[in-house]
Amino acid sequence: MAVSTHQPGPITLDVIGLELTPDDCRRIEHPLTGGVILFARNFSNRKQLTALTASIKALRPDVLISIDHEGGRVQRCRADGFTHLPAMRKLGELWMQAPKKNKAAFASEPAIAAMTAATACGYILAAELRACGVDFSFTPVLDLDFGRSGVIGDRSFSSDPQIVYALAKSLNAGLQLAGMANCGKHFPGHGWAEADSHVAIPVDERSLSAILKCDAKPYEWLDLSLAAVMPAHVIYPKVDSHPAGFSKTWLQTILRQQLAFDGVIFSDDLSMEGASVAGNVVKGADLALSAGCDAVLICNRPDLADQLINDLKVSKEKLKESAIRLNRLMPTSVAIAWTELQGEAQYQRSKAHLKQLHLIK
Repeated sequence: MAVSTHQPGPITLDVIGLELTPDDCRRIEHPLTGGVILFARNFSNRKQLTALTASIKALRPDVLISIDHEGGRVQRCRADGFTHLPAMRKLGELWMQAPKKNKAAFASEPAIAAMTAATACGYILAAELRACGVDFSFTPVLDLDFGRSGVIGDRSFSSDPQIVYALAKSLNAGLQLAGMANCGKHFPGHGWAEADSHVAIPVDERSLSAILKCDAKPYEWLDLSLAAVMPAHVIYPKVDSHPAGFSKTWLQTILRQQLAFDGVIFSDDLSMEGASVAGNVVKGADLALSAGCDAVLICNRPDLADQLINDLKVSKEKLKESAIRLNRLMPTSVAIAWTELQGEAQYQRSKAHLKQLHLIK
């Protein structure tokens, strides 16, 4: 029986395969569940994906169906008509074709072309996903590319925070045109730490002032255009002994108070090695929520998802506060059906612009 409440819980979890299993249904129906995140294993074609998302909504119309769909090497849906979007570095490289001595870099033709391309990418990304019933994508990456982090690499727009800001804002505008919210990641920045938080515990030894003057600038400048933020599983020992996603200093003092961010804060995946310093998954989720996260992700480990929904204790006040924010990410407009989308003017213009720049085929 579907849950009648329309208050999403703080846990975002995944599903096993191409269609829901009884265990998937049991987890989704649990009142602590508020989101479902999809992966490449959950996609074979558009018809299957649309059926899967419809079955999730039939169980829980209030859960947010999300995906990591950035373009480049992080794009879960690549077949059956989905546009293979460029890595975000390609947009930064386009911007950098502007003359180095151009004082008005934002007004240069390459910069304008790059920003227009970013908006086109955002629109195509969101419109195609929404046509198949996906509500939300964890994008854009706001990390700076210092040439140090292999896991970030070409997922980053640039090493220049101003370029990252401008292209992310343009991409966000494209997402919004298609009725999708955005998520900046990985706060305050994963670009300097060399280790991959999926398999290690990255450490960034820089000072707070250095990070705020550089990596965190896109978050400050994007301000109200950011709907959600995902903190990094990175330890910044000059600031806090905890990774950012478990740190009240980073999430409450800096992000909420100093940067005045009032959107949703998602933890990164609690099954990643970078989260292991918090203890077991229940302790990690409790620490993340206490630090200021509204929602916690648990991926690729159904056994740990079961531990969370069975053992995590969340106060009524925290549930209510998180639900209010999470509901803001739900699309409010009706998605354009796939067949109609192919002839829709904005979609055609967006694809034509990216083809002209040789960013898509």
